[in-house]
Amino acid sequence: MSLGRSARMKLLSGIRKDLFLYLLIFPGTLYFIIFKYVPMWGIVISFQEYSPYIGVWKSPWVGFEHFIHLFGNPDFMLLFRNTMVISAMSIVFYFPMPILIALMLNELRSALYKRVIQSVVYLPHFLSWVIISGITFLMLSQSGGIMNKILPLLGLKPFNFLTNPDAFWWLLTTQSIWKETGWGTIIYLAAMAGVDPQLYEAAKMDGAGRFRQIWHVTLPGIRHIIVTLFILRLGHIMDVGFEQVFLMMNSAVSEVADVFETYVYRNGIQQGQFSYSTAVGLFKSVIGLALVIIANKLAKRYGEEGLI
Repeated sequence: MSLGRSARMKLLSGIRKDLFLYLLIFPGTLYFIIFKYVPMWGIVISFQEYSPYIGVWKSPWVGFEHFIHLFGNPDFMLLFRNTMVISAMSIVFYFPMPILIALMLNELRSALYKRVIQSVVYLPHFLSWVIISGITFLMLSQSGGIMNKILPLLGLKPFNFLTNPDAFWWLLTTQSIWKETGWGTIIYLAAMAGVDPQLYEAAKMDGAGRFRQIWHVTLPGIRHIIVTLFILRLGHIMDVGFEQVFLMMNSAVSEVADVFETYVYRNGIQQGQFSYSTAVGLFKSVIGLALVIIANKLAKRYGEEGLI
C-alpha cells in the first residue's frame, strides 16, 4: 500500500511540475482520442449488414462476406491498378521534389531572396483543390484554355489535356507537385538547419565543392528524415486524394480515374452500403499498415532508425 501511495505521489508531483506542458499537449491529445481512436470501433460494421435504423449492436453479423464481394468484384483490379499507379507516380515524381527544392533553397545566401522564394512556393498549399481544379480547367480546357491557345502559335495542334486518359495520371501528379512541394520543404529545411556546420568546413578543407558537400554532408545529415517520411508515405499508398480525383474525373477518363475512394463514395454515400464501404476502407488501412511495418523493419535492418 505504501509503495502504491508513493508511486501516486510521485506521479502527481511530476504532473504538477510539468503542468503547463501537459496542458499544452491536451488539446492535440483530445483531438486524436475523439476523432481518431474513438471512431475506430466503427470498423466492426464491415463484418455486419449494418442498418442505421437498428444500430450497430442489433445489425446481423455476416463475417467476411463484404470482403469476398470486394475481391470478387470485376472492378477490383481496375480500382487497385489505378490507385497503385497514381500512388507510385506520386512517390517517384512528387516525393523527391521537396527534397530537391529544399536543397536549392538551402544554397541561397541572400536571406531576403530565400524568404521570398519560400513564400512563393508555399502559397499553393493554402489553395483548396476546388481552386486548383478551377485553375487547371482555365489553363487546359480544349475550348478556352490558355495552353490550347498557345500551342497553335507554336505550330502545334490543340491537345485534349482534360479528356485524354493517357494524360490523366500525369495531370494529377503535376497538380500534386505544384500544390504541395513547397509545403513539404519545411521539414527538410528544418532538418538541414540541424546539420553540423563543422562538417561543411571539413568538407571544404578536403576540397569538396558545393555539389560534393550536398552529396556527402547535407543528404546524409537528413537521411533519417527522408527515410521516416518515406515510411509514413507508404502508409498512405492506398490514399490518392478523393477531392482531387473527384474534381478532375469525367466520363472520358473514368477508366483510369476510378479509385477506391471514388468507389467508396458511390457505394457508401450515394447507395448507402455502409458496411461494404467500411470493408473497403479497412482493406486499404490493412495494406497501408503492412507496408509501414515492412518498410520500418527494412529500414532498421539497413541501419536506419525507422519509426520506433
